[in-house]
Amino acid sequence: MTTSPVTALLAIIDDERWEDLPTVLAEDCVIERPGAAPLTGLARIEQFYRHERPVAQGLHKIERIVAEGEAAACWGTFTGTGRDGSAIVARFADTFLLEAGSIRHRTTYLHGPAH
Repeated sequence: MTTSPVTALLAIIDDERWEDLPTVLAEDCVIERPGAAPLTGLARIEQFYRHERPVAQGLHKIERIVAEGEAAACWGTFTGTGRDGSAIVARFADTFLLEAGSIRHRTTYLHGPAH
């Protein structure tokens, strides 16, 4: 079974393998998150995940992925621990635009604490 860029990205995030972000994200990728300015470009995205993300550790549990052509969406539950030690449980939905096998744009929707 081939891993999709969507499942690969969430595994990279969960495993904190920031050096692997370029294997799934386009150089000029944009990530939109609730309540924050968009993150644009690999360097900015990596800085966010390494130093600014309010999550110390966590796991995305994907319930469903749908894809058609260069678009994909997934949804599920995220459980983790905040940098302040608090427990995080949130429902998430992500939409993706893909190009040549890489993620060009990701928009995250959350129900529960931001991560």
